[in-house]
Amino acid sequence: MAKLYFRYGAMNSGKSTALLQVAYNYEERGQRVLLAKPQIDTKGGSLIVSRLGVSREADLLIPAGADARQLFAGQALGDDPEALLDHVDMQPVACLLVDEAQFLEPSQVDDLFRIAVQDGVPVLAYGIRSDFRTRAMPGAMRLLEIAHTLEELKTICRCGRKAVFNTRRVGEDVVFDGGQVVIDGAGVWYESVCGICYLEASGGRLG
Repeated sequence: MAKLYFRYGAMNSGKSTALLQVAYNYEERGQRVLLAKPQIDTKGGSLIVSRLGVSREADLLIPAGADARQLFAGQALGDDPEALLDHVDMQPVACLLVDEAQFLEPSQVDDLFRIAVQDGVPVLAYGIRSDFRTRAMPGAMRLLEIAHTLEELKTICRCGRKAVFNTRRVGEDVVFDGGQVVIDGAGVWYESVCGICYLEASGGRLG
């Protein structure tokens, strides 16, 4: 049985880089992969962008309210309107790779689970667990609940400790208000920090 994987980490833990490396590894062996990301992630437009400067066009952009499994089936089957969803596993798609999966809706994560279990295509989802207030992102929460395998991608804080949280910054100021989703580069930036540095920046509060 194929599985749904959630590979998570704080900002700058190399999630998009790892995704692109996996895609390369599959294709080097002559296998077909599909790359997807939520449409709400406007950074890079339709590109999946690594902080190392490597990028690649996503095959699927998943809009809010969309059926991710149906979108996958259309792409995997060449947009054949006569194709049935339960035949997706017969198509030459070896793996579905999803970037910024924390932005997915819970129902879309359920679609990823169905792609793995019912359609027989492994799904590797990459994303962060929590926002700048340490609150779980909806897509990440659902992935933590139902993914077969959870894998942490590690990075370090500027102090050298393991980074586990993300701070939102405007200039050099750390902020703790605003909407949950503000894309990096849209007047703000994010920094991954350890628990000690987060508490120092927040005045001792979590969330």
